[in-house]
This record gives sequence, structure tokens and C-alpha cells, in this order.
Amino acid sequence: MEAEAGALVMGIDGGGSTCRARLRDGAGRLLAEAVGGSANVYLDFAGALGAIRACVASTLDRAGLATGAGPTVRLGLGLAGVSSPAIAAEVAAALPGFAAVRVSNDAVTACLGAHGGADGGLVIAGTGSAGLALIGGRETFVGGRGFVLGDDGSGARIGLDAWRRALRAHDGLEPHTAFTRGLMARFGDDPAAVIRWGLTARSADFGAEAPACFAAAAAGDAVALSIVRGAAAALAELVAAVRALGAPRVAMVGGGAAAARPYLPTAVAENLSEPVADARDGAILLAGGRLP
Repeated sequence: MEAEAGALVMGIDGGGSTCRARLRDGAGRLLAEAVGGSANVYLDFAGALGAIRACVASTLDRAGLATGAGPTVRLGLGLAGVSSPAIAAEVAAALPGFAAVRVSNDAVTACLGAHGGADGGLVIAGTGSAGLALIGGRETFVGGRGFVLGDDGSGARIGLDAWRRALRAHDGLEPHTAFTRGLMARFGDDPAAVIRWGLTARSADFGAEAPACFAAAAAGDAVALSIVRGAAAALAELVAAVRALGAPRVAMVGGGAAAARPYLPTAVAENLSEPVADARDGAILLAGGRLP
């Protein structure tokens, strides 16, 4: 149901690294935005809900509205880790006090935003990765599957590969480069210290290494180059799979999308579509809001 002109609609884009919110009025005018912490409900349900509530409160405050304004707000959420209607319903039930709450996977809201609510496909290259075709209201996912079993081409996988390569180089299984030496130096060249860190590290912790890996690749570091080229190949596979599902246009979004694009095959990169809007606006569309 589309929001009335006087209504307030807030879109939440919750991923493994950040939670971002945007508030628009019923006519689509921007009122406020805010950014918070990780909102992956699969990795940490309680922590994700805490980050979402804090982000909602911050957005309302920036709009000059009291936290008690919730009953006037339609809330749309696209969250990492929402893999079934049951999880979506659990999230919605944990967020009472709003005029309406609609919950979906963050890939769905990103795809809605990228194509302005029209049919299309999407590849997410963020802390995690996934492909999605959204055609005639039907969602078909490709890849993803989480950090342990999927997310090929993602920032988290790039970071994981970087640490694996650094440990291999330390053990003499392959040559060291400036990039791998720099990683090991952070733990005093002590592989046991790296392992202790890795036992509790989360996908966002590994994903934090991706920008440095892309920077090293741009500088010509051989190990970093091989890692980002492998990630780009995985993302290109997702693009091909989404196109094969019949998506008329495909966009690539996420924190790693721009960095990975130069390493994609030319034919893939040239045929990607620029997003119409972002995932927060996609979440606003999910909740029945309008874009300007």
C-alpha cells in the first residue's frame, strides 16, 4: 500500500558493517538520514535490532521528531541475514510501535532501489555478496549463502583470502609481497596471534581488509592483484547468472562495487546499469513510500 502524502516513511539498509537509515515524507521529500552499526540479523539478532533501533532514533532526532513519533512512520527494512519469511516476521515483531513494518533481505531492497521498483537484477559486492533477479514481483537469489558457505567476491572473502595468503607466505608456501608482510607485521609476524584473532573475527572484521587489498592491487602488488582478480571473476559469474534468469538490466552495488569494476571483464563492466536509487530508497519503496 502506498503511503499518503502526509505520511512518513523510513528506509533501513542493514548490512554486515553498517546500518543506514533515510526518512522521507509521503511526497518523497528527504527529511533526515543517519548511520549506525552492524545489522546482520543472522550473525547477531539482538545486536542487529539494537543497531536498527538506535539508527531509527537518530534519524527521527535529526528530523526534529521525538522518538515517540514511531506510530506516524511506515518502516521498511532490507537486512543482511533475512533468509526466510519467518525471520522477516521475527524482525517485524521485534519492532512494535510503527504504523507499518515491512522486512526483506537487503538484496531485495537494493534491487528495488537500483531499478526504481521496476524489474531488474542486482549483484551486491559488499561485506557479503549475492545476486538477485526481481521480475514480476518474484525474487530469485543466486549465491550469497553467508560468509562460511558463500559470499564469493565479497569484501569479507577478500579479507579472508588476504590473511590466508599472508600465512602461506609466512610459512614459505608462496612468496611474500609488501602487502602480505604488512599484514603479518600487524601481529608481530606471529602466526599464532593471527590464528587467535581469526577464531573470533567476524565477516565485518575480514571485510575491513578489502580496501587495503584493492589499494595494494592498484599499486601492482602481485598477491593483492590475484585476490581482487579472483573476487572480480566471482562477481562476473553472479552477473551472468542473474542475466540468465531474464533480468532486463543488472546493476552492481555495495562498498566494493566501484573498486572491483576495473577488474571485471570489459563486456561485463560495460553492460552494467547505473542504479536509479540506493537500498535505503528501495526499503522506502518496500514500505509503500515514494521517491522524488
